[in-house]
Amino acid sequence: MSIYEHFRPEERSLIDRILDWKDQAATRYVMKRTDFLDPRGQAIIRSLIGNEDEVGLVFSGGYPHAERKRALILPPYTEAADRDFKLAFFEVNYPSRFKTLTHRELLGALTGTGITRDKIGDLIFAGDRVQFVAAEEMESYLLLNVTSVGRTSVSCRTIDRASLIHNEEDWQEAEGTVSSLRLDTVLSEIHHLSRSKTAEMIAQGHAKVNWRVAGKKDEDLREGDTLSLRGYGRSKIISVEGITKKNKIRLRYGKLR
Repeated sequence: MSIYEHFRPEERSLIDRILDWKDQAATRYVMKRTDFLDPRGQAIIRSLIGNEDEVGLVFSGGYPHAERKRALILPPYTEAADRDFKLAFFEVNYPSRFKTLTHRELLGALTGTGITRDKIGDLIFAGDRVQFVAAEEMESYLLLNVTSVGRTSVSCRTIDRASLIHNEEDWQEAEGTVSSLRLDTVLSEIHHLSRSKTAEMIAQGHAKVNWRVAGKKDEDLREGDTLSLRGYGRSKIISVEGITKKNKIRLRYGKLR
């Protein structure tokens, strides 16, 4: 059985890179550092490397509850230090008395400078404070080029790791029943939308499953999948809890507050 059969087709290029990095760490004793990986990417690299003795694997996104993290693939008998992850930490200065920044606006401003999403870690919001994590090699570029978020003039300054706001995700749990575990059906239940509305949004590329754009409204979901729908936020399937007397699937899910 091919190793690719365990993964989705669009993940093949990442799998090839991980296997190459693993080989370089094991045979050439070269430490490999990835760009920022979302949780799905982290799960893939864990499954391919696991707890093997020949190489080590560690992650960091700058703080304990980080979602996006860089990975280090380590040669045998090598230990990692925090500096090896090459992380930079920023605080955004803006007129908070008159304007509120959103995650979408800030991400758009960062990628609008020309850097790719995989060079950017978590965006952190707490009250009127806004911070983000990025690859250290982009530090000077970001300080120079991030001058506005939407129509708001901003400036960025670097901060140390200890100054990061340590946000914990706050999930609101609920239960419901669905006729199937199709993507459109589950999203309709979670967000209280019609199936036609949900299907339209999926067709427009506004839905993601495990941080990748969903291609089909009838994609089958599984326990543990993380979902997002543009304008409605993120959700996850916590557990599938059996069948009701009316042959419906009982679902426990969470919505990110």
